Parts: sequence; structure tokens; C-alpha cells
Amino acid sequence: MDKTIAVVGATGLQGRAVVKRLLADGWQVCALTRDPGRATAPAPLVRADMEDVDSLVAAMDGAHGVFSVQPTVGSPGTAPDFTAEDEVRWGVNVAEAAHKTGVAHFVFSSVAGAGRHATEVLPVNLVSKHRIEQHIATLGLPATVLRPVSFMENFTGGYALHDGAVSTGMAPDVPQQFIAVADVGAFVALAFADPHTWIGRTADIAGDELTPVQIAAAISAAIGHRMPYAQIPIDVIRQLNEDFAHANEWLNERGYRADVAATRRLHPGLLDLRTWLATTGAKQITAFLSGASPR
Repeated sequence: MDKTIAVVGATGLQGRAVVKRLLADGWQVCALTRDPGRATAPAPLVRADMEDVDSLVAAMDGAHGVFSVQPTVGSPGTAPDFTAEDEVRWGVNVAEAAHKTGVAHFVFSSVAGAGRHATEVLPVNLVSKHRIEQHIATLGLPATVLRPVSFMENFTGGYALHDGAVSTGMAPDVPQQFIAVADVGAFVALAFADPHTWIGRTADIAGDELTPVQIAAAISAAIGHRMPYAQIPIDVIRQLNEDFAHANEWLNERGYRADVAATRRLHPGLLDLRTWLATTGAKQITAFLSGASPR
């Protein structure tokens, strides 16, 4: 293919997966990043700052499509004072730039459950993603909105691995939904490859549904080392951050509710947790626990 996809956030978790999959499928890729001199990617790096619409327009010039993702509060690499308003502004700026350049297809990575804003008090990150979705719709962009659930990769580092245990604010026996970030890349590629099916479409996507106790057991089996599950009390989380406490309460009481079977019908190669552990996850977890960098 001679068509180029501009990937915003190309050096982040989702962006790297999207770049890798698009290149594997034969697309030309332009990897947008704020500081090309401090980043690496398997595609040409182009400077673009989500605070600067003009830089985004220049970087997207001539692109067939744009993939857009923004960090949420607490995401790795964000400044300590990064807020939901910053996230929304960045998402709006990317959409505005895509509109100005007239791209043929815009794919936005949101979050599962964001469409339930009218019936539930949603966590702050779902509200911010939905606000960006609304702006994309207002612009009339030829867009696809993908809404992934939490990432399996959350279990490969300090977010969930503490003191020899798998430890989060999620209730031990409440099923939770997860997806491998590689499968987000696969869905982005599906959307760009079949615009007639995917433009105008919104899809909540999930790869597996397991309780935290089951997740800890699967991790233990995969790495050959027992990792029990230990819930962090919500009151402890609340002392640190009220928004994070509410997000965990929402996951425990309501959850994402994506349709795993429907996701698999759209993408039959979808990874469940055990397959993801066998292919990449166990290696990443073992590297983290040993203090090494996975290769």
C-alpha cells in the first residue's frame, strides 16, 4: 500500500502496537511524537505536539488516515499535574487537525463503557474519552471509535505487582475484562483496511473476562512462581486519590460490559489471558520481577 497512516502517540503502549500492526499489514506509517530526538519507533518519526494544532496539521499533511490516542490521568510518562482537561484538549486538538487536513479515515481509541454517560456516574477517564468522542462527532469526521477495556499489560509491572502478589483495588471474585494491546492494534488495522464497514462505527472490545483470583492463578502457572491475589482496600486508595477510588468501585459494581464473544467474531485471532501470557505476558512479568528489561 502507498497510503500513509499518521499515528498519534506512536511511542506509547497503544501507539507502538498500532504502528507494529499497520507496518506488518503493509501500510506506510508516520509516527507522531512530541520529541523525536528522545524516542524510537520502527517507522519515521515526525514531530507533533498535541498542545500545538499547527504542528499536528503539518505532520498529518498528505496522510490517508489518523490514529488518535491520548493518555489519561496517571498514565506512564504524563506530568504529575496532568489533568482530564488536558486529555480532552489534546484529543480535541488532534481531531481538529485531522479535520483541517481532510483525512479519509480517523480512528480514535476511547474506553469501553464511555457511552453509558447518560445512565451512570462514570469514572473521570470515561467522561474525558466520551467528551472527545462527542467533539469528533460534532466535526463530522469519517471516524471509527474503538473502546477497549483495561489492558492485560497492566499486570506486567508495578501497577499490579507488589510484594510478591498481584494486587489491585478490584474485588477478588468479581469478573473483570481485559484485552491485549496487540489486539487493539489488530482492530485499528481492521478498521483502516475496511473503511466501508468501520467508518461511523463504535465498538467496545474485550479479549477475556476473569476474576482477579483467576488472573493471579494464571500468572502463577505461566511464570512457575506463586503470585497470590491481594486486594488493596478501596479506603486506602481513596486516601491517595478519590477519582481512582471511584474508578475501582465502578469496576467492582458495574464494569465495562463489553461482549467478548462478539469481539472474537470480529477478530478470530483475539488473545485470551492464557494465550497472551504464553506468547508475551509471562516473559514481561518475569523480566519485571527480576529487575531485567524484556527483549
